[in-house]
Amino acid sequence: MNFLFNWMYYFASGGLILVGLYIVLVKTNLIKIIIGINFIETGVNILLISIGYIKGRTAPIFSTTDINPADVVDPVPQALVLTAIVIGVAVLALALSIVIRVYKHNKTLDVTKIKGLKW
Repeated sequence: MNFLFNWMYYFASGGLILVGLYIVLVKTNLIKIIIGINFIETGVNILLISIGYIKGRTAPIFSTTDINPADVVDPVPQALVLTAIVIGVAVLALALSIVIRVYKHNKTLDVTKIKGLKW
C-alpha cells in the first residue's frame, strides 16, 4: 500500500495525459479537443511537480534564518510549472478565440465538416 501512495501522483499525471491524448485523437469537436489539450497540460504539470518533490523537505521559502538550504526542495520545477500555467492560459485563450472565429465562418465545430481541413 505504501508503494501505491508514493507513486500516486505519477499514476494520476499519466492518467491525465492518457485521457487527454484519447480525447485529442478520438473527438471531432474543437472544444473537446481543446479540453483534451488542457488535460495533457495539467498532467505534465503534475508530473513535473511530483518529480521535483522530495519527501520530508519543505517549500523553498526562507521566512526565518534557521532553515537549512539542504532541507528544502528544488524551486526550479515549481517555477517551471508556474510559467507553464501562465503560458497554458494564454494558449487556451488564443485557441478558444480561434474556435469562435472558425464557428462564425463555418457554422460548425465539427472538424470533419469544416471545409478547409479536408484530408
